[in-house]
Amino acid sequence: MSFKKQDIYNALETITAPGEGKSLIENNNVTNVVTFGDEVIVDVTINNPSLQAKKKIEVEIMKAIHQHVHPKIDVKVNVAVEKPVVQENPNQIRGKEIPNIKNIIAIASGKGGVGKSTITANTAISLAKMGFNVGVLDADVYGPSQHLMFDVEKARPLSVNVDGRSKMKPIENYGVKLLSLGFFTNPDQAVIWRGPMASKALKQLIFDADWGEIDFLLIDLPPGTGDVHLSIVQSLPINGAVVVSTPQNIALADAKKGVAMFQQESINVPVLGIIENMAYFTPAELPNNKYYIFGKDGAKHLAEDIHTAFLGEIPLVQSIREAGDVGHPVALQEGTILENSFKEITKEMLSQLLIRNESLPPTEVVRITTMSGCSAVKK
Repeated sequence: MSFKKQDIYNALETITAPGEGKSLIENNNVTNVVTFGDEVIVDVTINNPSLQAKKKIEVEIMKAIHQHVHPKIDVKVNVAVEKPVVQENPNQIRGKEIPNIKNIIAIASGKGGVGKSTITANTAISLAKMGFNVGVLDADVYGPSQHLMFDVEKARPLSVNVDGRSKMKPIENYGVKLLSLGFFTNPDQAVIWRGPMASKALKQLIFDADWGEIDFLLIDLPPGTGDVHLSIVQSLPINGAVVVSTPQNIALADAKKGVAMFQQESINVPVLGIIENMAYFTPAELPNNKYYIFGKDGAKHLAEDIHTAFLGEIPLVQSIREAGDVGHPVALQEGTILENSFKEITKEMLSQLLIRNESLPPTEVVRITTMSGCSAVKK
């Protein structure tokens, strides 16, 4: 077998750098190439810290060398993540951070009806069962449901004195602290608010609450992309976002827009991954049967296409709906397949969060301006 180092570089020219319109060579992602006999070692640096992105670039490099140079070359790829350089801006305006809250994760969806609130509730309970202090902020101002899912529909937050200020004490159940507009609205009356009113109410839930020590605050966002989403990124430094979708193309198209919103340059919230809900139907009497009613692996393929982690799938099972309706989420059911599914998804989310926190600087709070939409905060 005979080849030159330049042959390897030529093969790498055929691979596009992740998130760039240039090749790995043109974008200076390849830092070193070593050839020895029939062995090749390629050192490459990328900006995307997700495990999926690392694996994808590794496979692409192996495939390109085998295809363009020789199929029997022993290829080893070393993928490193380059931590973005943070340039401090003395004029940067930072929003208020909530004291004693370590990680803030937004749970979003491009469209309604995909089970985002169910995912939020069960993920929160899975985290609590792992020993973490967890809070849930129900930011779905027009259709709050977390107070129903946690079986605290009739509860009302009490007022407590904190450092001379009156604050709301979140309602707690199943080891999770909860605040929702559902505690303050009439269940038989529609919430008809313009954007500024909804944003103001949401900020009161965020900053006028005594959350205490929290490891994870999960924010259940409303569907789509709008005022509430902008208010959240304006108000809080969110560590990462999780997008929920069902497998069919219509839902995936909207999920892609949800991911794009967080990845917008002026918002720049890392997307931890995508969860596929209602992935398949399994009847109780035939637990080993899977019926892919809405299509198969749609969210998984979307995650691969946009270089985002796929956190896992949740089946369409009657007991999930029943448990949510009675305010006893299925993640509480010990030793069941569903409890294990949510546990695995939660573990994967935590893995991606650890990678994000180690590889990227803290998320900045962005400022929303009336004239130009959302923009970086500069004076």
